[in-house]
Amino acid sequence: MEKIKVIISNRQKQVKIPTGVRMLIRRCCHAVLQLENFPVPAENSVSFVDNDQIREMNRQYRDKDAVTDVLSFPMGEDGHYDVNHETGAKILGDIVLSVPRAMEQAKLYGHSLEREIGYLTAHSMLHLLGYDHENGGLQRVRMREKEELVMSQLGLPASSSYTDA
Repeated sequence: MEKIKVIISNRQKQVKIPTGVRMLIRRCCHAVLQLENFPVPAENSVSFVDNDQIREMNRQYRDKDAVTDVLSFPMGEDGHYDVNHETGAKILGDIVLSVPRAMEQAKLYGHSLEREIGYLTAHSMLHLLGYDHENGGLQRVRMREKEELVMSQLGLPASSSYTDA
């Protein structure tokens, strides 16, 4: 597996990002690409936002006027991606994560913020690689299995109190 460059930015001031979260996100992105046997260098961005910001983006880009936990903006389609001409890396896209929402969900599901952020990152990385769960069925099941496999590999398996709502 080739390298991945993950550009992380904090665009919110509501929550202090815990130590180690940026490294966790990088490890998570790498683990997803390794699981998917992604053969070439890649890059993507992850932005931390607050609930108001993600609600506005959800409304603007998905026509859903509601807070959500994470949004994925893939740059590729059917395995074809834009290329960073300076590095040769495939540009996978952008992940936008609401840190306050992640905190709420971690509490709701009874696990750590790190587990929640890792899960949301794995989920979004799979979206950047073309996976979709919106229609349910087998693709949703496969996506969920891959998310949990990555979480286990990173030492953040689902707790017994975790439920898929």
